[in-house]
Amino acid sequence: MSDRIDTQLLSIPRLGFGTWKLSGTEGQAAVESALALGYRALDTAEMYGNEVEVGAGLKASGLPRGDVFLTSKVWWDHLGPGQIRAACEASLKRLGSDYLDLYLIHWPAPDIDLPRVMHDMARLREDGLARAVGVANFPAGMLKRAIEVGVPIAANQVEYHAMLSQERLLHITRANGIVLTAYSPLAQGRLASDPQIGAIAARHGVSAAQVALAWLLRQDGVTVIPKAARPETQRANLVALDLAGKLTEADVAALDALPKDQRFVQPAFAPDWAA
Repeated sequence: MSDRIDTQLLSIPRLGFGTWKLSGTEGQAAVESALALGYRALDTAEMYGNEVEVGAGLKASGLPRGDVFLTSKVWWDHLGPGQIRAACEASLKRLGSDYLDLYLIHWPAPDIDLPRVMHDMARLREDGLARAVGVANFPAGMLKRAIEVGVPIAANQVEYHAMLSQERLLHITRANGIVLTAYSPLAQGRLASDPQIGAIAARHGVSAAQVALAWLLRQDGVTVIPKAARPETQRANLVALDLAGKLTEADVAALDALPKDQRFVQPAFAPDWAA
């Protein structure tokens, strides 16, 4: 299995580094450590309040900008006319970069003007501010409507883990060459202590967290962005790339059989996930 997913729009590492809640000196150190260990995709957002630290960590790594896949996102209350470009330019300034590899709509606004917003996102790509654009937290119906606008969508980033099905979305993303990026891939830590996953982990001599990540990484068209502040955890997460090819059919069947209705990220402004 390749450690990257290649589509018509982009080539993206399967395992990236999530930075939600990593800020200040600790946040920059975590980014530097992740890049030193071999991560080549960084995920941030204007709402995270850590783009300065992510950019500083990237600069301190000494890696060429083109070697690292950099993603940021525009917050849902900055989707008005003229606001998306301003938000993107502000993110680039904080990150110290001339461009983003991927720029996403972080959440759909309740009253989103989808055609206009998607065309505003497309102009960022046309003008070189982002190599590709996409969305996050779009349910299946809204993703279909966004696709119908005609603007190329590179990715949809959503909560996805072994306790939450995203089959409806995957049916759409795979058919349209869209990457599905899994955030909260460990169900906010809950999967690390799941006894059924722990039993599979024991057979392979790994951790439950590594098994949960491997289950996602083995799936077609799925990338994963776990957050890890400590170098030991960052290193452990990288093991999941190799483990993904070693899970047995019985392992996968057991993981597939876990309840798939547990959603843990549900802010007041979230869309109707069944739509």
